[in-house]
Amino acid sequence: MSAAELKRRRRRLTDVMEPPAVALLPAAAEVVRNRDVHYPFRQDSDFQYLTGFPEPEALAVLAPGRKEGEYLLFCRPRDEKKELWEGPRAGVEGAREHYGADEAHPIEEADELLPKLLENCARLYYPLGVSSDLDQRVMHWINLVRGKARTGVRAPVEVVALDHLLHEQRLVKSKEELRIMRKAARISADAHRRVMRLCRPGMWEYELEAAFVHACALRGGRFQAYPPIVGSGANACVLHYVDNRHRLRDGDLVLIDAGCECAGYASDITRTFPVNGRFSEPQRELYELVLAAQAAAIKKAQPGSRWDAPHKAAVRVLTRGLVELGLLEGTKDDVQKLIKEEKYKPFYMHRTGHWLGMDVHDVGDYKVDGKWRTLEPGMVITVEPGLYIPGEEEVPARYRNIGIRIEDDLVITAEGNEILSADAPRAVAEIESWMRTT
Repeated sequence: MSAAELKRRRRRLTDVMEPPAVALLPAAAEVVRNRDVHYPFRQDSDFQYLTGFPEPEALAVLAPGRKEGEYLLFCRPRDEKKELWEGPRAGVEGAREHYGADEAHPIEEADELLPKLLENCARLYYPLGVSSDLDQRVMHWINLVRGKARTGVRAPVEVVALDHLLHEQRLVKSKEELRIMRKAARISADAHRRVMRLCRPGMWEYELEAAFVHACALRGGRFQAYPPIVGSGANACVLHYVDNRHRLRDGDLVLIDAGCECAGYASDITRTFPVNGRFSEPQRELYELVLAAQAAAIKKAQPGSRWDAPHKAAVRVLTRGLVELGLLEGTKDDVQKLIKEEKYKPFYMHRTGHWLGMDVHDVGDYKVDGKWRTLEPGMVITVEPGLYIPGEEEVPARYRNIGIRIEDDLVITAEGNEILSADAPRAVAEIESWMRTT
């Protein structure tokens, strides 16, 4: 992310802070996997959004109106011995030179300097509850300032949740953010295409997972936005199935929900296709129904529409189709009643989408003042209807244990929407044709 973009973000945040105020935001902590091994470090999304700083053990401070500098960064100092083992650090010099900090200090000096920054600050904008250890330190700093009351120094009288202001800001993506998200979606869509063509009966689910991750890494999407879901047969009916350890059987469908992350921004794409390259008639019937539901939902993903409009559209199509296929009792005239009674939920139990951005389930309120939010240009959403038919006796045998989900990433535009993941085949004929081609 460019330095100019990061600076604009910090300015937008400080513009809505009520002075005199200070904002404090911590970096993510390293997490131990086992003994001397850590999980790969991934920066906290809010911290990354404002600073672009990629290291742990850091604190960002925004102090609007401060003459000595409004943006301070506390970080690890350079350490030749540790850098030999762990790689280079930015240090306080790099924090200023490469990450735009007006002022930088070693993280060890935070306990000494933070109380001074809070003096005569009426409001502290801070993400309470993110770190209990830091919460205690912050309260200690505030109490130190309170201890100076007789000298005329005032302590903060309010601690304001930083999350709400920052997450509202993150909800609408800039041109630079959308450029990165288009890249992530293109890489992931290409990986889905490659896996479709590779798939054969007798392979293992984890082989397709490995092929997907490899295809993304080759094009610059080294990290996945979430653990890939590769569920074949009845496993596709488990919404967050991640075992990926079963053999692919001839005649089954396989559902792959996977997307890479680029420069901290996620993609999230699901495709369902036949292991042998040819849909059976029952599979085709259900797949065409989910695809029609997705088309109806995408049509409603327009500026000015309410957030739940795509979901309502998908549910109408799915419920009507379930009646026509005999999976729900009733007639076409009963569809609205069946929807009201949520009779579709045994087969479709999740929402039709979510926000997408730096987090795969990105931040931002879905309701404002008790009403579903209105979609605006620059918002990025997923549209992902599905059907999950259990293997129960009450269900017609031809449909049992079939799970289907089709998911795409959309950005709301002034004219309607743009499907970022359109390169991944969706139509039945398109999938079958692509899988036949060698």
